[in-house]
Amino acid sequence: MTTPVNRRHFIAGSVPLAAAAASTVAMNAEAKTTAVGGVAPNPAGPEWLGALELRQRLASGALTSVSLVQQCLKRIKAIDQSGPRINAIIELNPDALAQAKAADAQRKKAGGKGAALGPLHGLPVLLKDNIATADRMCTTAGSLALAGTHAKRDAHIVQRLREAGAVILGKTNLSEWANFRSSRSSSGWSSRGGQTRNPHALTRNTSGSSSGSGAAVAAGLCALAVGTETDGSITSPSARCGIVGLKPTVGLVSRDGIIPIAAAQDTAGPMTRSVAEAALLLQVLAGRDERDSATSAAPAAPADYSAALRKDALQGARIGVIRDPLPNQPKAMALFEQALGVLKAQGAVLVEDLRIPNRDKYANTEFTVLLYEFKDGVPKYLSAFQPDAAVKNLADVIAFNSANAAQAMPYFDQELLVRSQACGGLDTPEYVEALASNQRYSRQEGLDALFAEHKLDAVVAPSGNPAWRIDHLLGDHSTRGGMSSPFAVAGYPHITVPMGHVMAMPVGLSMGALAWQEAKLLGLAYAYEQASRMIRPPRFLPDAG
Repeated sequence: MTTPVNRRHFIAGSVPLAAAAASTVAMNAEAKTTAVGGVAPNPAGPEWLGALELRQRLASGALTSVSLVQQCLKRIKAIDQSGPRINAIIELNPDALAQAKAADAQRKKAGGKGAALGPLHGLPVLLKDNIATADRMCTTAGSLALAGTHAKRDAHIVQRLREAGAVILGKTNLSEWANFRSSRSSSGWSSRGGQTRNPHALTRNTSGSSSGSGAAVAAGLCALAVGTETDGSITSPSARCGIVGLKPTVGLVSRDGIIPIAAAQDTAGPMTRSVAEAALLLQVLAGRDERDSATSAAPAAPADYSAALRKDALQGARIGVIRDPLPNQPKAMALFEQALGVLKAQGAVLVEDLRIPNRDKYANTEFTVLLYEFKDGVPKYLSAFQPDAAVKNLADVIAFNSANAAQAMPYFDQELLVRSQACGGLDTPEYVEALASNQRYSRQEGLDALFAEHKLDAVVAPSGNPAWRIDHLLGDHSTRGGMSSPFAVAGYPHITVPMGHVMAMPVGLSMGALAWQEAKLLGLAYAYEQASRMIRPPRFLPDAG
């Protein structure tokens, strides 16, 4: 089933990359050290206040939720819809100001300036556009095939955000279908939302698939955002945009109401400018859910993540150093060596020259599992959350894209959708064997074995090379480094924290731990962050150098 593309579903204010590139070419050499569109980075401005300080100001009465949301909307208009036009927001919530007004009224009714109904009361949060919301916003995974359709109920994590008092500010752009449409895609591009651009250098990619969430937080559009990851989709854009991104243990956070790729690896997680904010947001997101059986393995009561944030958390911690593979950018490697020096100075015991065992044994079968589970998961999601959509399954999506190729596929094809559709059911021996192999070699004979042999608390590695230039002709450029796959396949937690800059572009430091060790991991990352202080606001440059 297909329907004609309705143009009104494109985000207002988006701009074709060619037009954006033409405007940057016209800038003179001096523009490389100034902001684009007259928007200068001001680290002291209200847009750079962290969620914890904003929460204090709301509680004291120095700030209202309405004024905070208005500031965010003003910033989005200046940065996202005009000026640099980073195009991080795919849709704003038309009810955000009403929610903020209700939050202010609830605070007043609850007892005055110091009263709050929840840990995020009155704070705006952005959601990736594959997370269902039962409101006037669409949920589309960036696909025109779902444009104009609405979810009939909130995802479980959206329910938790609302219960915590959060204001849902809007949805962020993403790599269409969470970057599972083509092997030649441009991360951060979707047929509904267009191309998201890196706020540090506008011709550079954000990576993906949580591209808009990463760019929005980095650009100061909102302090808190939620991304999703199957393999690298939180940590990679966080590293390339210079923010903190945490992929939790699979099952710590419910996937109910999130457009899926693979049940074996999918999870949502926080994307913020600081580790403390990530801990705050994770505290709200984490929790068991009867609709997601994976959460039954999670601790009955999540740890107190904020309580784990200690500046001395690295003292005596055994940290395994992973140097295979490494980024091929020399300055990125120099920053990694400096980061190791910081860890050691803070009392960490570095266990050098380790390799994660058996990575080669799931290098190909990981993809097999994703192909099978994507075909299985998409129709189940659509039936449960968006039954009124014209597309009911993957075959319908493929047909829609083919019928609307000029709008849906102007740069790259949909060969991954086609390959997934060709797969059998989850009882197919190829799938069953691949899943068992993945879990065996990534867990028991992989990370579990490595941590046990060396008595590790965590492992550390560079998060990868700096961001590449946006390229719609050839797609994403290959980059070396990073360790997202072992932790993605195992379903174990992985965090990236700003490590420094190569020219204008951020690079991140990755830390990974065993299942359910988020509190420990956040503590270690916090201690490194406080000792290094490597985050800095973007300058919206035409390019990195």
